[in-house]
Amino acid sequence: MTSPSEALRGVEAFVFDVFGTTVNWYGNMTRTLAEYAQGTQEDWGAFADEWRKGYFAQARSVAQSGQGNTNMDIVHREVLESMLQSPRWKHLASVWDETKRHELVLAWHRSDGWPDVSRGLYALKKKKIIVALSNGNMRFLVDVAKHADLPWDAVLSVDLFGTCKPNPKVYQGALHYLELPPEKCAMVAAHLWDLEAAAKHGMKTVYVPRAESHDGEEGIVVKSKAEGGNVDLVVESFEALAELV
Repeated sequence: MTSPSEALRGVEAFVFDVFGTTVNWYGNMTRTLAEYAQGTQEDWGAFADEWRKGYFAQARSVAQSGQGNTNMDIVHREVLESMLQSPRWKHLASVWDETKRHELVLAWHRSDGWPDVSRGLYALKKKKIIVALSNGNMRFLVDVAKHADLPWDAVLSVDLFGTCKPNPKVYQGALHYLELPPEKCAMVAAHLWDLEAAAKHGMKTVYVPRAESHDGEEGIVVKSKAEGGNVDLVVESFEALAELV
């Protein structure tokens, strides 16, 4: 049986998904929504989930068709406006004026890292290249990195590729900019679809479970190839990953 350390043999760069994997967008947005609508009683978890799903549907459409806006801020605003016209949420339209809606969109930039993330990244950075590869736009990812203390060596935004994950251009683009063969790069994510897409291009894959990520994969059991699964490695945290390198 392949040991965890052997599964990472030869890897020079770790490429990280950001939302859900590295930062807790759900906790941040539910708190922020409640703060921006004090005095109202709403299911802010449902609101945040719907907002995220609306964005994700757009990203998937862009990845499949090659057409549409890749700017996360713009899409978040478009989804918010659509939600505020829907029967379920239209009563909130009068609560949030233009300024507050803009601030809510920017609140996504202030997502906190999971407890293990910053320490794990700093430890890993001492040994390997660590890179963000996200569907977020560049300014979005820079702001998140500064807020959550994410010490990336580089930020690879879909701004560079003109499409969204899981389109092959994103993973191929990451390999191009890193100037490494795929077997020397490992994709790290809490989303199996992201890892499966990276694996198609020869990248190694590391799954990090985030039970409270609210990205539709709660309850999924992912196993390593050594355990009969389909990812190279499963680790419980970024800190655990750093210890294996």
